Amino acid sequence: MNTTLVTGAPGWLGTRLLEVLVDKNDPLQRFSMHAERRVKALVLPNIDTSSLPKGIELVPGNVLDKASLAKAMDGVETVFHLVGLIHPKKIQQLFDINTTGTLNVLEAAAAAGVKRVVMISSNSAAGLGKAMKESDPPKPYMAYGRSKRQAEEHVLRFVKEGKLEAVILRPCWFYGPGNGQPERQLRFFRMIQKGNPILFGSGKSLRSMSYLDNTIQGILLAEKTPQANGQIYWIADGKPYETIEIYRTIARLFGVELKPRKIPGLASFICRIVDHIQQALGLYITEFHVAGEMDRDIACDISKAQRELGYKPEVELEEGMRRSIQWAREKQGLEI
Repeated sequence: MNTTLVTGAPGWLGTRLLEVLVDKNDPLQRFSMHAERRVKALVLPNIDTSSLPKGIELVPGNVLDKASLAKAMDGVETVFHLVGLIHPKKIQQLFDINTTGTLNVLEAAAAAGVKRVVMISSNSAAGLGKAMKESDPPKPYMAYGRSKRQAEEHVLRFVKEGKLEAVILRPCWFYGPGNGQPERQLRFFRMIQKGNPILFGSGKSLRSMSYLDNTIQGILLAEKTPQANGQIYWIADGKPYETIEIYRTIARLFGVELKPRKIPGLASFICRIVDHIQQALGLYITEFHVAGEMDRDIACDISKAQRELGYKPEVELEEGMRRSIQWAREKQGLEI
């Protein structure tokens, strides 16, 4: 029986992946190469794991604790490395968790004889743009992007040196129901529910979105596809969406009239400059970072994943947001 280790639980994506791995009746099981698994999860000591499904072996530790990684890797054949820090308190934390943490995972996996690692990277490792392809030269966006790109480089080096098999996936803006749906997603819903969200620029900027279950389909396909070894794949919904389309879709689901407060794109540019200065000083303010990229195109081309992995995203924006909002109402107290 395959033994699989997941890092990044009880995070949003990690929790959902664990649910899929242990539930034989989950529809996403049809993408898995193993009908049954022994599933382990690396979890922070003293963290609340009540949201995680039953039947998982919990291994206390973290990606900076090499001893805990060695213990977690014992007998493991597949590692789904989902740990990632997006919004830190200080910039150095990004490189500690995302870069050094990934290197530690790779070293422990290689030492334990792990067959394949699937690493979750980010669109930020590639940068900004329309219809971005895996073959485009990476232009990492801000410190988070640099931390993820450096992690990618470690992965590619381990593959090149023949130490293990590995696949890199670059999802985009996550959305979808499930334990771990973050507070920032709830704030976004509430802002649009009021009907007057802030909209930077024209609203025509393109955004690729990665519905949670579409992303997990990509993860499972990356594990089972032999020729994926050493490759990078964009994983997102079937098409990018204009920012205003995202707003309108959510507003329609709430049944509210959308009257966005339009802020000139210059304001987003100024936030981006402030973000640059703050990060250069080793500091990070989430609001400036998010506002600074809201008028930029962050859109990818998923044709390589479709062609090589057989990736077929099954959920698009309206249905995915419908499920997200329903979850938020039932589980997170979002008012109807």
